[in-house]
Amino acid sequence: MRILGIETSCDETSAAVVEETGDAQRPWAIRSNIVASQVAIHQEWGGVVPELASRQHLRDICGVVESALHAAATAWGDLGAIAVTQGPGLVGSLLVGVAFAKSAAAAAGLPIVGVHHLAGHIESLVLENGELPLPAVVLVVSGGHTSLYRVDRPGAYHLISRTRDDAAGEAYDKVARLLGLGYPGGPLVDQRAAGRDDRAIDLPSTRLTHADRNAPQLAGDLDFSFSGLKTAVLRHVRRRQDAGGTFTDDEIGDICATFQRKVVTALVDRTVAAALRHGARSIGVAGGVSANSRLRVDMKAAAEAREIPTFLPSLALSTDNAAMIAAAGLRRLRAGHTSALDFNADPSLPL
Repeated sequence: MRILGIETSCDETSAAVVEETGDAQRPWAIRSNIVASQVAIHQEWGGVVPELASRQHLRDICGVVESALHAAATAWGDLGAIAVTQGPGLVGSLLVGVAFAKSAAAAAGLPIVGVHHLAGHIESLVLENGELPLPAVVLVVSGGHTSLYRVDRPGAYHLISRTRDDAAGEAYDKVARLLGLGYPGGPLVDQRAAGRDDRAIDLPSTRLTHADRNAPQLAGDLDFSFSGLKTAVLRHVRRRQDAGGTFTDDEIGDICATFQRKVVTALVDRTVAAALRHGARSIGVAGGVSANSRLRVDMKAAAEAREIPTFLPSLALSTDNAAMIAAAGLRRLRAGHTSALDFNADPSLPL
């Protein structure tokens, strides 16, 4: 079966065609994966503007889907289903994809599957590497999410911990803005950190020891928190500004390197601790921040030291894309789940 995936949760309009291979260990293959990025539009504003994002999705969606079908040498009649991101995300952006997918499914007489965006990121690991050794602990880390999940069986995701404030990618964007680096912050901070002193300034580490009253079912000690780190960078910058000074390029690189070390250390330590606690046979890292060069190196090194294999998506599958949504849709479809045509976008959809 071939499935059309559609992703419009934030500022990328994406469509992809993924097909089943018949191989239980590597169940899916990508035939096409087209992404129309809006980075150039939102750079002027220093972040994603929801109204601009949804309007651009409206402009791009038809052409992106047509390009995905053409690149995959696939006609509408060759498809077996359509998968679309139902949530979470920006509601205006989500509505564009959901409305298009529902209309296309109704017109083509195809089943439709609403997909959770984070399930897509988790399944991108399978799309890239094949089925993971289970149980697995997966870190989903992006601009809007920083969470750990235990995967006991294919398609079953159990939340272990999450951030109590800023997501890691959000903290990267805010620090980049403080330093005048531009948007998106993650790649820019990563680039400026290369080869610089990662202990140049004194920044705090956050370790939580108690359960969050908003999520008492979680132990809490594996939760993340990045707001204090971001605030420490802010104070460091303002002290220099209040004294009438500015930072050299080398000093900015040192700040980026120190900040990045603190973020990556928190992500790696909690992920490996969760894997050991839950008896994981593998570790996965997915989401936009999984493209970070230091995170990829440090996570693999820490996991290999404990003989736990680590899996990451390619850089193309790290950021938001429709191939991962198609894969998650196939997972749900083969488990017997489809969506009625009256389902709606849900910006706070739980996993």
